[in-house]
Amino acid sequence: MFSDIAISVRNLSKTYRIFGHPGDRIKQALTLGCVPFHREFTALKDVSFDIRKGETVGIIGRNGSGKSTLLQLLCGILKPSSGSVTVNGRISALLELGAGFNPEFTGRENVYFQGALMGFTKRQMDERFDDIAVFADIGEFIDQPVRMYSSGMFVRLAFAVAIHMEPEILVVDEALGVGDAAFQSKCFQRINAIREGGGSILLVTHAAEQVAHFCDRAVLLDKGNLISCGDTATVLDHYITHLGISAEKSGVDSSKMYTSNVGADEQFHCNLAYNPNETRWGDGAATISDAHFFQHDRKDPAAFSAGLETELQLFIRLHSDIENLIYGLTIKTMEGGVVLSTNSRDIFGSSHATSQVAGDSVQISFRFKPFLDAGDYLVSVGVASETPSGLLPHDRRYDSLVLRIAHPLSPTGGIDMNPSFNIIH
Repeated sequence: MFSDIAISVRNLSKTYRIFGHPGDRIKQALTLGCVPFHREFTALKDVSFDIRKGETVGIIGRNGSGKSTLLQLLCGILKPSSGSVTVNGRISALLELGAGFNPEFTGRENVYFQGALMGFTKRQMDERFDDIAVFADIGEFIDQPVRMYSSGMFVRLAFAVAIHMEPEILVVDEALGVGDAAFQSKCFQRINAIREGGGSILLVTHAAEQVAHFCDRAVLLDKGNLISCGDTATVLDHYITHLGISAEKSGVDSSKMYTSNVGADEQFHCNLAYNPNETRWGDGAATISDAHFFQHDRKDPAAFSAGLETELQLFIRLHSDIENLIYGLTIKTMEGGVVLSTNSRDIFGSSHATSQVAGDSVQISFRFKPFLDAGDYLVSVGVASETPSGLLPHDRRYDSLVLRIAHPLSPTGGIDMNPSFNIIH
């Protein structure tokens, strides 16, 4: 394996034997395997890809696509039915909530137990323990059995242990969605530190936003097959075409990206708050062509005051007939911690979803009170529609605007920002 490759996967497959009844295992054993009492289920089929050192790679796909099976194979928890996995470096994994923890052990005992499994001596773990305890921040519960822990406490301790094992490869499977915004921000800071130090990150999540923001590349799995592997935006767009929404039903050609509908009259990028490093994806049935902030009758101010009502107006162009439209807004810290996430469905309810026809222009408004510390925040906006298979993104502009708070009124971001939504016309 080349020295710049952290993980190499070649023709990897995993097949399980499914028995209809526990006694069927005994029956099959008594026949020496000559009479099968099972059916086979292939969770992963002939998958091949490489992950380079220093890369952050997102693994995405619907439930049952084989993501968790793949990670367990990469971490050596499962043995492949065929193919190979070659890992070049120390790997630390947070595969699921509390995985590997003994529920009867205290948090302290589990920390040392996990360290021993990773090959660390007691002295080495003594040197790390205080840092782990501070990062987890679960107080006196560190000396209580983990069966008493909440889900948030589980993930705090598990993540703290994983990142303090000096990983050259860090694997995180869905766990970060459990923590609060402040903890998520702290986790993403450490993930960035590992990445900047040359470590490789594998992130499995249903949050496409996290993949878009943190990942250099992405891998799309579906029913155990490798569907796409490449740059993040391209794979996310490919993911949209595998949501079960046909081109006829969505009203657009799913082979075309949103860029085909970006017209010369689009003004979004002219906003002073525009972030040229945004990540954008969607099927292009609708596009967000412009955006403007307002605070105290000021349009697009260079900086905002915390706590004062702020309005974000979005201008959307419809390129196809769309039913059940949903408009979304997310604000997060520069480290990735979400401080506000809302959409028109959350505010109005699904019964108020609107429909538009091709050629329409829609102007919508989000109002909120940014009780935030001074600093820069990243704003993501989107337009999607509700379908039987889930949300279908039409235009998702991730980290597209920078909201600068220059005059804080409150030292905390924990105050309700009271978001509201309105369709102007």
